Amino acid sequence: MLQVVCIKQVADTETRVKVASDGRTLDPTAVTWILNPYDEFAIEQALRIREAAGAGEVVVLSLGGAGVQTTLRNALAMGADRAIHLKTDGAPPEPLQVARAIAAELKGLDARLLWFGKQAVDDDAAQVPPMVAELLGHPCVTVVAAITLSADATQAVAEREVEGGREVVEVTLPAVLSAEKGLNEPRFASLKGIMAAKKKPIDEKAVTLAPPALEVVSLALPAARSPGRIVGQGAAAVPELVRVLREEAKVI
Repeated sequence: MLQVVCIKQVADTETRVKVASDGRTLDPTAVTWILNPYDEFAIEQALRIREAAGAGEVVVLSLGGAGVQTTLRNALAMGADRAIHLKTDGAPPEPLQVARAIAAELKGLDARLLWFGKQAVDDDAAQVPPMVAELLGHPCVTVVAAITLSADATQAVAEREVEGGREVVEVTLPAVLSAEKGLNEPRFASLKGIMAAKKKPIDEKAVTLAPPALEVVSLALPAARSPGRIVGQGAAAVPELVRVLREEAKVI
């Protein structure tokens, strides 16, 4: 069974990002790029399904510039069999552009399971998985926290996180699934896996993106917080606190 895991290269969450001079994108200077953390759960689950079946292929796919290949190699080191790099240049594309490019590539693959992380930690959009599913006409289950496949791999029963509990969904394959944190514990790449990844193929394909449906007009960092202020101590401070909240903060 072929499984495709769509991954994204994102800025490390510990990186202090800056807005670029154009005021619409992030400055990539000195940014540490990593595999989107939620995508690690998707890769791990695909690998576990392949290992449990004793056969199959796991392909990782990503869209972006030349630097994306580093992230693809990391996924190959975890155990994926091969990679596809949809190569683009220029400003980061918006979700629908990404979804259309990925769906166009996936149409030529007979994949039974299409995996994504539930969202990317850079934009937190969580839009690409359901968009790809809609473009391909496949069922989609998001925020998957557990999954079981039927013996003949034609059906899947997934548990998804919902407010206050879990929802159980049964779908017919092929299907699009987005992985939630807690679905599994992602493995670390071994030295053997890192060495093997150097020889695994990455298929580069230049893609032309469709016109964007969304435009970023401006981008700005949050305003610095004003320092805190102590208005008094004990019960005697209550009247002053109420005055500040009413007259200055205007929250009551």
